[in-house]
Amino acid sequence: MKKTLLFVYLCLFFHSCWSQTILSYEQFQAIVISNHPLIKQAGLKPIMGENQVLKAKGAFDPKVLTEFANKNFDGTRNFQKFNAGLTIPTWYGIQVKTGFESNSGPYLNPELKTPAGGLFYGGLSLNLAQGMMIDQRRAELFKAKINLESSNQEKKLRMNELIYESGYAYWNWFLAHYSAQILSDAYLLSLDRLKGVQTSAELGDRPFIDTVEAGIQVQNRKSMYLNYQTDLQNNRWKVSTYLWSEIQDPLELGESSMPTSLDSISWTIINLLTDQALDSAVQQHPYLNINELKIESLEIDQKLKREQLKPNLNLSYHVINEPLNYNPLTNISPNNNKIGVQFDMPLFLRKERGDYALAQLKVQEEQFNLQSNTVYLKAKIKQAQNDVLNAQNQVQIYQQTVLDSKRLFDAEKQMFDHGESSLFLVNAREMTYIQAKLKCIESISKYQQALLTLKFSLATLY
Repeated sequence: MKKTLLFVYLCLFFHSCWSQTILSYEQFQAIVISNHPLIKQAGLKPIMGENQVLKAKGAFDPKVLTEFANKNFDGTRNFQKFNAGLTIPTWYGIQVKTGFESNSGPYLNPELKTPAGGLFYGGLSLNLAQGMMIDQRRAELFKAKINLESSNQEKKLRMNELIYESGYAYWNWFLAHYSAQILSDAYLLSLDRLKGVQTSAELGDRPFIDTVEAGIQVQNRKSMYLNYQTDLQNNRWKVSTYLWSEIQDPLELGESSMPTSLDSISWTIINLLTDQALDSAVQQHPYLNINELKIESLEIDQKLKREQLKPNLNLSYHVINEPLNYNPLTNISPNNNKIGVQFDMPLFLRKERGDYALAQLKVQEEQFNLQSNTVYLKAKIKQAQNDVLNAQNQVQIYQQTVLDSKRLFDAEKQMFDHGESSLFLVNAREMTYIQAKLKCIESISKYQQALLTLKFSLATLY
């Protein structure tokens, strides 16, 4: 793949070394997928999601605490306090805490006084009401994991969109290139015919009025050719905006670059998806997956708001003991402890009830969005399928039209060479033939774009 891309880069930069350089659709998309800045930007989304998960996990990290305070006033040491500990939060609202404290001094608060050797403590605190089933830390971690999956789906959507837009631009370039080529050939042919008619008129084989007819055709086709040439240049620039090198330098299509040849285009008969296959495709679509993941995230918010309707009831129990010979477990006794109970609850719960009602409404709102988007996506896929089928039929029709128009043109030209027809009829037949070829190229381009649209609606371009 890298060797192929390197060859394409060289062709884009040094296109003057070849008369024509073909940039196939596969090569074009390989460059877009490998190097386009928006592709690389989309790749940052999952990385950001992973770091959000890491950040949310940080709420469960153990914490080391150290506090020291010493007060001296008027030459007298009032007190000295020292506390060092370790706090370990756990999943179900339980927090384990252990540490050592040593406090002394004549003006120390009596409840803070410790033995001379200090005091070891260890125990836990837990929420028995609010925060037991879910709390802010767990909610943030749940949502971060959902966001990570949503980031992967969003990356797929963005890449799918860029491939679709770049592919659409490529087939517009394809249409403009071969349309300009058809008009260039027609213009050159009209010049040759004008010279032939002028020679015949000078020899007396044709009336001079035919030179006027031939001259008008030259002018008309030159005008058309210039219009198509301008369209080709604009579409070439449009395609160039999607081409970037590996070092993030923009590439430019040269004038000698051309899209894939007509002979290399593969034709695939597209069959309509069954209702079951359509439902399966819709269920797996990243756009709806993001909707569903957003509902999951909002439901976590709803659970958290419902949890806040409960009162705060926190129970803590810590064993305390004076360590002997630096052993905190010597002579440990359950009678030496510190127990705490904390309770609080708003009387009317207006804020909490309002938050919970809003969280419920947000879930319902997103569920309605999911239902609406599901119907819209199904309709979009069905429409894209119909467009592909119609484009297939149009290609077949115009391919036959080109053959028939060429037969009529060849027959009229042969009659003109034998003096049995007029230059006006020859030009009319030829113009019909040219228009048929232009329509055929347009139908091929629209067919490829219809395929892109179908794959884009199914999110299967990447």
